[in-house]
Amino acid sequence: MNAKVVGASVARVGGEARVTGAQEYTADLKLFDMTHAKLVTLDIARARLISIDKTAAEALPGVLTVMTAEDLPQPVPRFGPHVDDRPVLAVGQVNYHGEPVAIVVAETPEVAEEAVRRVKVEYEELPAVVTVDAALAPGAILVQDPSLRRAGDPLADTNKFSEYHFGWGNVEAAASEADLIVENTYEYPMVTQFAIEPHACVAAPDGDGLVMWTTIQHPYQLQRILAKIFKLPLAKVRVYSPDPGGGFGGKQWPHVQPAVAFAALRTGRPVRLVLTLEESFQAVRRTSAKVRYRTGFRSDGTLLFEDVDSSFLVGAYADIADRVVTKGNWLAAGPYRVPTVRIIARGVLSNTPAATAMRGFGIPETAWAREMNLDEGALALGIDRVEIRLRNLARYGEEFVPGETPADGRWEQTVRRAAELIDWGEPLPAGRGRGLAVGCKSGPTTGISYATVRLLADGSAILLCGVSDMGQGARTVFAQIVSDELGVPMERIEVVSGDTAVVPFTQQTSASRSTVLFGNATLGACRDIQAQLRTVAATLYGVDESQIAAEGGVVRLPDREVSFAEVAKAALSSLGGEFIGNGMDRKDATPGHPIKGSAYFFELNCTAIEVAVDPGTGELTILRHVSVSDTGKSLNPMQVRGQDDGGAIMGLGHAMMEHYIFDEHGRVRNLGAIDYRIPTSKDLPLELITEQIENGDGPGPYGAKGVSEGTILCVAPALGAAVRDAIGVAIRDLPLTPERVWRAMRDGK
Repeated sequence: MNAKVVGASVARVGGEARVTGAQEYTADLKLFDMTHAKLVTLDIARARLISIDKTAAEALPGVLTVMTAEDLPQPVPRFGPHVDDRPVLAVGQVNYHGEPVAIVVAETPEVAEEAVRRVKVEYEELPAVVTVDAALAPGAILVQDPSLRRAGDPLADTNKFSEYHFGWGNVEAAASEADLIVENTYEYPMVTQFAIEPHACVAAPDGDGLVMWTTIQHPYQLQRILAKIFKLPLAKVRVYSPDPGGGFGGKQWPHVQPAVAFAALRTGRPVRLVLTLEESFQAVRRTSAKVRYRTGFRSDGTLLFEDVDSSFLVGAYADIADRVVTKGNWLAAGPYRVPTVRIIARGVLSNTPAATAMRGFGIPETAWAREMNLDEGALALGIDRVEIRLRNLARYGEEFVPGETPADGRWEQTVRRAAELIDWGEPLPAGRGRGLAVGCKSGPTTGISYATVRLLADGSAILLCGVSDMGQGARTVFAQIVSDELGVPMERIEVVSGDTAVVPFTQQTSASRSTVLFGNATLGACRDIQAQLRTVAATLYGVDESQIAAEGGVVRLPDREVSFAEVAKAALSSLGGEFIGNGMDRKDATPGHPIKGSAYFFELNCTAIEVAVDPGTGELTILRHVSVSDTGKSLNPMQVRGQDDGGAIMGLGHAMMEHYIFDEHGRVRNLGAIDYRIPTSKDLPLELITEQIENGDGPGPYGAKGVSEGTILCVAPALGAAVRDAIGVAIRDLPLTPERVWRAMRDGK
């Protein structure tokens, strides 16, 4: 009998190839007759295009084509996951620094780069808006042509792409009863996903269709968008998605892929485009946000109301950022019992790169403000900062947002454990401080995944999987489920993924959904095979099917046990063949729900940090970073810890150093790894502790919940609270750079 592997830290499927360099990523692919593309961009945020002279570039030996908007179907196709507002190439105007105005295709990358330099673009610089305040100011220039907005959109003549009103109760009435009201405004910076693997794409004609290899988290969504642009049946668009080398949301949706596809069809040859790191910064980033919180308390620390006004800077095009606005603000009151809530949330257009999904999906922006404000209330009331959270935290099964999924975890365990691990309440020397914060994110609100499992004649198995494995170890967890359910050793299981023509549909790889949705589908496929084996065994062994059980790789007959492999071999005999199981998990939209669907599960995390502040420089040393997550069931504890460690460090980057810097022309001045800092080994906490609370209360296989985003949700407010504890001053703008901390100490504000 095969040893159980679910719940064990088995080695990662494909892990050796990743660490040895043997794995081939999209940029490593070499196709016969492949050509190379580069993008032509302007070093400016907003400009009217007067002319594009391609003559010198096209005359260069080895150049196959130089395409501008004029070479595309008219009107130029536009695309996007939420609304079709992004043009394949800039039409008449550049709207952000780095927007492509042309694509060059040549025989070699070197020739393509030289051709880019020879393209002459005449333009007139136009004023740009790159901040929330500038975009919302009276008389601000419009980022988008109002005609591009949805018909009848009352916001079309403003830079508000959207505005949402959520909440319950009467804030004014609640405010009249409050013993304390704390009101502050907080800012969260614009940051980039910074995956190690560059964004890359190879497109080629495929008969009367199109084939594409690309770094994408949602191959089926890209297939849909390409089919729409090129007016092709889905069956004529094939998308390969080799395992991406990191994604963090930045590889969910297309940006340059349609332009590369047009170039491939124009040349009739495969076209390869690999973005530089600097170009990747201009292609994807997280929303920045300006958020005002007005929080009302009773004298005993009980929350009376939350009044939230938030503006998320979504960029020049909508991408998926409008969904970030809704999900990031729907739970703006957090996992607390708050009787009255008012939330006004808007997505604001700007002449900046389009914001897309990023780990945490809007929650870090609101958690930063809410948790810092909650600390202010606790300090003013003289209540311990952990205690005020425990008093207000929703309990298991309690509906803390009207009409939403009730609290699905014993969240107080998470908070108490984090406080214990950080030695909360123990005295600290001068210049040191502790902070603690809680973050809560809705998992997927809708979704569907199909899984197919094939049990072969020799007892080995194949799992067909539409989930992208970006390093999170998805294929490992799914193989563990197959191993336990069918009794097949891990080394005899093959997981096939990343090809829309082969694997069954999965809506997307995001919202920490894969272990739950696709895990349940895999479980269903395995149990489909178990049912088939019961029927076959009844015939093979002359036993009534009602007397047979099949689970865990074993068929149990009244008088003996037989392995699945033995039954398969006996049933298939010399003809060969296989048993094919299919499974599906589906989360439908919730009619009338303000964000179209209730949470399938919640990701809840409590982060606690102890910091030392250098009084002379403002430099921060993270002495201890504790992160405790509610995971339901950790199917592979080592992988869960890896996800938690990674999210914690990424959160420190956003809190301590990462941010885009714009100049007066709207240009990003810190593109690339030198001027844009991310955490290195010298910035890591001296002690990093990540733990998981497991109560088996999730909707996924064996009680699992999604875990990929939890530990990034509230790093910033935990650090901000620790810094405030150390220096006695609250800083409300991120990142907490040494200069910003030093100035706060100097000025006392």
